[in-house]
Amino acid sequence: MQTAAHMTAPVDQDGHGDHPTAMGVTTQLKDIEKRLPLRVLSESDWHHWITRGYVIIKSAVPRSQCDAVIDMLWDFQEMDRNDPNTWYRPQLRDYKMKELNNAGMVEVYNHQTLWENRQSERVYNAFVDIWDRENLWVAIDRANLNPPNKAARAAAQENGFIHFDVDSSARPFPIGVQGVLSLAPQNRETGGFQCVPDLFAELEAWCERQPADRNPFKPDITGYDIVNIDMEPGDLLIFNSLLPHGVRPNRSENKVRMAQYISMFPGDPDNAKIRDERIRLWREREAPHGDPFPGDPRGKEKSNPVATLTPLGRKLLGLDRW
Repeated sequence: MQTAAHMTAPVDQDGHGDHPTAMGVTTQLKDIEKRLPLRVLSESDWHHWITRGYVIIKSAVPRSQCDAVIDMLWDFQEMDRNDPNTWYRPQLRDYKMKELNNAGMVEVYNHQTLWENRQSERVYNAFVDIWDRENLWVAIDRANLNPPNKAARAAAQENGFIHFDVDSSARPFPIGVQGVLSLAPQNRETGGFQCVPDLFAELEAWCERQPADRNPFKPDITGYDIVNIDMEPGDLLIFNSLLPHGVRPNRSENKVRMAQYISMFPGDPDNAKIRDERIRLWREREAPHGDPFPGDPRGKEKSNPVATLTPLGRKLLGLDRW
């Protein structure tokens, strides 16, 4: 599912679903000359996107849809939102990517509530603005339920880690987009997205100053400020995969960070293998393949009905052509 004739999946340091780099797109996202009129982003949003590497879409989905995902996540994890003693049960299956252990990932991918947000017109139109094209597919991705850093989470790094999700040593630079939908308030206390936009703004010059044997996924950010992003429920943050970023630990006393990962990328309808696999994952309610995606050993998602798709959702999955 994650490789195609002109798309290939990056090494996914976050484990945020299948967000392939668009190998058929040759223009860096920050260098796109717009052909389509902006639908959701303002001109100032667009400038911030191309210069800082991220943009926040306020109220991308209604609060009621966020609440529906929250209810589903508590139920899926078999946790009581009112009883913190239930928040720290051992995870059901270890991740081959060790950094994802105890990171709050919820192995649910095709629930109706997740699809309701994916097939939101406002969410789709925001990604149309970003890619300057309409023929997009949506990543089959999961969500996050991250309680305070206690118990097994207590060993989390003090300030979280900063990384690239793509190989920053590759030339030309990989082209990719990712997104995080806030389901509950995200702030300095509860943790959430953090990034280094000043490094993104001068990425080429920064790369030239780095040693040849550097880790292309873990940048040296000495001299750069980390920006902490606050979001309200329903806000969607879209970021360039070349933006150094990470997740702040949840240092609150009793608040839970909750988010849904949503990203879109140019569709590849002529690649029957990838299209058919996407459809199969939706129909059979399964997780994508790969080390970041262990899936749910209970198979709990299979007890749910197949998610109903709108005409837009059918195109975003690949069932119907653009």
